[in-house]
Amino acid sequence: MKKLVFASNNAHKLSEIRAILGDRIEIISLSDLQCHDEIPETADTLEGNALIKARYVWEHYGLYCFADDTGLEVEALGGAPGVYSARFAGEHASFEDNVSLLLERLSGVAAPRRARFRTVIALIDEYGTHFFEGSVDGEITLERSGDHGFGYDPIFRPEGREETFAQLTEQEKNSMSHRGRAVQKLVRYLQALP
Repeated sequence: MKKLVFASNNAHKLSEIRAILGDRIEIISLSDLQCHDEIPETADTLEGNALIKARYVWEHYGLYCFADDTGLEVEALGGAPGVYSARFAGEHASFEDNVSLLLERLSGVAAPRRARFRTVIALIDEYGTHFFEGSVDGEITLERSGDHGFGYDPIFRPEGREETFAQLTEQEKNSMSHRGRAVQKLVRYLQALP
């Protein structure tokens, strides 16, 4: 397998995935396919949403495809925002809106404010459907720090680090991130194929 569709038009995610995979596999985005459809994420699990997106590409384009869904699970909020992380502050909310709402909901909650980032990748290929999961534990900081990354990166400090994800270089983040860990499992699977 030399080419694989990543069912996303999220430039940040594409950049991360391409950086992790390097030149081992050519990653094609939805826009490369001229697919500008809004693929609804209607499942109530990360696995379900990832599969919806991968299946959409498989059924409409007949190409091997993988898709991911990521959630930030905050212990003090009972695992929220979880599967609703991208739209925590509303359907068309910005990353900034989501971060502001999360900090607001956690005001008054003492440190450590434990949280976990979790990514699930669904891959559809000639052998069927496969899932790969990666997670990283950490905590939510009291305020934003750093200007790298995207989403909740400025307020998520991974376990064992003093910096938030947004203070790390792309390479440092990819070496320990939830998405990086899930992608490494995907890569090991792809490399083992005949």
